[in-house]
Amino acid sequence: MKLKIIAAILLFASWSCVNKKTAIVESSSKLGNDLVIEQKVDSVLKLMTIDEKIGQLNQLTGNGEVTGPVSFANEYQEAIRRGEVGSMLNVNGASYTYKVQKIAVEESRLGIPLIFGYDVIHGYKTIFPIPLGDAASWDLESIEKSARIAAIEASAAGQHWTFAPMVDIARDPRWGRVMEGAGEDPYYGSQVAIARVKGFQGNSLADPNTIVACAKHFVAYGAAMGGRDYNTVDISDRTLHEVYLPPFKAAVDAGVGTFMSSFNELNGIPVTGNKGMVKEILKEKWHFNGFIVSDWGSIREMLVHGIATNEYESAELAMNAGIDMDMEGHIYINQLKKLLADGKITEKQIDDAVRRILRIKFMLGLFDDPYRYCDTAREKELLLNPRHLEIAREVSRKSMVLLKNNNVLPFSKNVKSIAVIGPLADNQDDIIGTWSARGEGKDAISVLTGIKQKVPTARINYAKGCEITDESKVGFAKAIAAAKNADVVLVVVGEAAMMSGEALSRAFLDLPGVQKDLVLEINKLNKPMVVVLMNGHPLTIEWMDKSVPAILEAWLPGTMGGPAVADILFGDYNPSGKLPITFPRNVGQIPLFYYHKNTGRPRVEAERYTSKYIDSPNTPLYPFGYGLSYTTFEYSNFNISANEIGMKDTLKVWVDITNTGKYDGEEVVQLYIRDLDGSVTRPVKELKAFKKVFIKSGEKVKTEFTLTANDLAFYTRTMEFKAEPGDFKVFVGGNSHDLQELSFRLK
Repeated sequence: MKLKIIAAILLFASWSCVNKKTAIVESSSKLGNDLVIEQKVDSVLKLMTIDEKIGQLNQLTGNGEVTGPVSFANEYQEAIRRGEVGSMLNVNGASYTYKVQKIAVEESRLGIPLIFGYDVIHGYKTIFPIPLGDAASWDLESIEKSARIAAIEASAAGQHWTFAPMVDIARDPRWGRVMEGAGEDPYYGSQVAIARVKGFQGNSLADPNTIVACAKHFVAYGAAMGGRDYNTVDISDRTLHEVYLPPFKAAVDAGVGTFMSSFNELNGIPVTGNKGMVKEILKEKWHFNGFIVSDWGSIREMLVHGIATNEYESAELAMNAGIDMDMEGHIYINQLKKLLADGKITEKQIDDAVRRILRIKFMLGLFDDPYRYCDTAREKELLLNPRHLEIAREVSRKSMVLLKNNNVLPFSKNVKSIAVIGPLADNQDDIIGTWSARGEGKDAISVLTGIKQKVPTARINYAKGCEITDESKVGFAKAIAAAKNADVVLVVVGEAAMMSGEALSRAFLDLPGVQKDLVLEINKLNKPMVVVLMNGHPLTIEWMDKSVPAILEAWLPGTMGGPAVADILFGDYNPSGKLPITFPRNVGQIPLFYYHKNTGRPRVEAERYTSKYIDSPNTPLYPFGYGLSYTTFEYSNFNISANEIGMKDTLKVWVDITNTGKYDGEEVVQLYIRDLDGSVTRPVKELKAFKKVFIKSGEKVKTEFTLTANDLAFYTRTMEFKAEPGDFKVFVGGNSHDLQELSFRLK
């Protein structure tokens, strides 16, 4: 009877507004503009008690795994029956989510469905490259596609919501979570954020193969001091608005359904309790109509920060800041009713939070069919689907960056013998990286297997050589012997999966263990040798660049990483990736990023009193945007449409790119600008556009960009976002260092 009553109410709400004009205020978030949904949300809200409303703001974690025994705590089941839970995370599998959802829908008073969330970061069962690697493709269509496949698989396994994408800008490669984002640049990070939101959410959340995206971590989490996870952030308001906020605004404009607040304090206030950031910027200024979830236990952590003396005050800070859902904190469920009785918060605030959560549930179609994501036949069909695996292979090879190549690559498929060496060469567990959802190493294909599949007639001499982190060199002898008896040598080294990710920051970025010694010993043989790097952080490998003939950055490439590496090594795919983050020469240079300020005394080699180190160059080992190809590209006929433009004019930029090598290939053409005389100092370069173009060997392609005054805008001395008249430079090239330049004026 209960279900029939609520269904009838919802049907009436739908019917009653069919002929009404939409009165909902349009929002840049693209959420909440459906009058029917708004009417339904209001109808359900009117039925709810205050306890049931607060229950919708409470998210709890499950501990069941679809691959093993399922255990679901009885007190959680009872809480769901009482209507005290709005969401669960870490509940996996179509069958298991069905059982849990059934309790909410058929055993609670109102039958409001749960929303299930999970960390689907770079794939669900089919694992794609880590997000930093995915971003290295500079291929927005490919990036969107990887998120789309992740959503298809996750939704088939009962998930409604992913805690991704992470859109934090990371300028310190020591930070463990650098692997989870798109690198250092706010413009490129914004483009990647849009692609990932579109991939997860598809064309409509009503489609059962989509999941709600979550832009995280709001905000400036990537600026943690010392690159140490969860650490304090203290930055200027200008840096916040110009560097760290833009990808989040882009996610809002792309229609992202949810946000997650960050753990860190920002300029003295934990973001979870920062009303100025969450409520005033995100909800009021940007008109975000989705809901905001805290990070795990971050409401409670305000006690540890020292800004609240008890849970009561923590709940007050978070609710007044605009946090809608408490992730595994048990703070809202225990404190909000007391705060309401004491007049510290209002029921209107609670209603607003509940309305946002119900809105997403309606958009997902959960009220129409709470079990639409619980189809075990669909789950079986789609997880590790052959088409998904082929797409993962395609995305993986696009992510890889050729850092160096002294005419060693590509290998010939007629090679008679290959030495495959290194602790990551035949490794299936680490190749998928951390945050790998339900991915399993047993389903991954190692580099060794990928090589064997690619050249089945070649003799493969395999030797591990050493472990990733151990200090033992016992295996060196076998590795050297394998290399001596081979025509070409492949050494696969790097980091373990659990050396990057949350709470996995590193003070040093060298190859761990004795891997460096292994590489140097093998290199002494003077064989045609390639090092394949698998890692989640940019590594300090200046020594490798000086000595090794060829280096391929493969990141942690996922389930199909082995075949993807083989495709590149043997020339079936011409590498086209570019770095989304600077590789420093050493950790002493950090933070190091391309869009730095010039200072009043920029480096002059022969002068002492200029900005430089006495024991290291200022320059990076590999700059932002850098990546080689098996072919070569020549830039010519760089031109602009005018030497002076007005505030309402458009500047056209043209450049010809000729493929002067023997292979067809793709080039990422990058456009940067510099404001030479702003009211505040401006970076030496800022990325403003890019295009990835395919060019056949010997052919020429003309690439065109457009710039408007809005592309030249920044936060002025008075913190107005606008363009200022003055002189500018515009640059084009294949990376942020090797560029051609022209000048123009904005009047």
